[in-house]
Amino acid sequence: MPLENHSLINEFPEMRERIHQLKTSNTHFARLFAEYDEAEHAVRRIESGAEASTDERLEALKKQRLHLKDALYGLLKQAA
Repeated sequence: MPLENHSLINEFPEMRERIHQLKTSNTHFARLFAEYDEAEHAVRRIESGAEASTDERLEALKKQRLHLKDALYGLLKQAA
C-alpha cells in the first residue's frame, strides 16, 4: 500500500504561492512549517518501516502533525 504524502503543498495545492510567501516573510509560519515537515517525515519513516516505533508514538506524531496543519491553515487563511 503506497504511503500518503501529507506535505503542506500536497495538502493545500491551491495555496502553493501563499505557502512560499509566508515561509519567506513570516518567522512564526516558517517555524510551524518546519515542525510540520519534521513530524510528517517522522510519520513517513515509521509507516514505511525505516524506523521502529510504538503505536503510541506514531499516534502522538499524527496528532502533532494535525495540530500544526490546523495552525498553518489558519495563518494561510488570514494571509488571504
